[in-house]
Amino acid sequence: MNKKNANGTKQPEFSRPVDKYFHELDSNFGAGSKSLYAVCLAFAFFGIMGLIWMIPFPQFDFLVKLNMHTFLNWGSFFIAIAIYIYLKLSPTLSYAILFSIAAMSFFIVQLEYVERDGGPSVVLVCTMISVISLFVLWILAKRESKPVSGNDFIKLLTVGPIWLWSKVFDKLKIKY
Repeated sequence: MNKKNANGTKQPEFSRPVDKYFHELDSNFGAGSKSLYAVCLAFAFFGIMGLIWMIPFPQFDFLVKLNMHTFLNWGSFFIAIAIYIYLKLSPTLSYAILFSIAAMSFFIVQLEYVERDGGPSVVLVCTMISVISLFVLWILAKRESKPVSGNDFIKLLTVGPIWLWSKVFDKLKIKY
């Protein structure tokens, strides 16, 4: 799996793109507390998904006639795209993400009920959750030994959820 380059140093070679991403995340963020990363990434994902969920979606007449207009929103597209991308990287890990998203969707709907009953706005709650968790993630990333670029931080936000699930799968000895 390792290949020497012209200088004689070993450069890893990966058979799947997901292995390359996980190697990069391990080298950039592997020294930190993975449980703290997991909590912050979950809250950041939840907050961003909640904000996307709350963007008004056009009401199509055929969906209203079928009484299905409440099931389609921008969050549905966000979930579909995220699951598709994770499915292309690792099918087994995408199932774990799907169950995580299902739980998050339940809590977003509960926040909608709270807002309907006079509670705080879902947009306000999700914005606060997103900003705080992204700030804490940025601080955690900056505390790592290497300087972290914006590109590495974006990779943490996008590939990070399945990277952390891969650590759980490794502990449980489940192939992904």
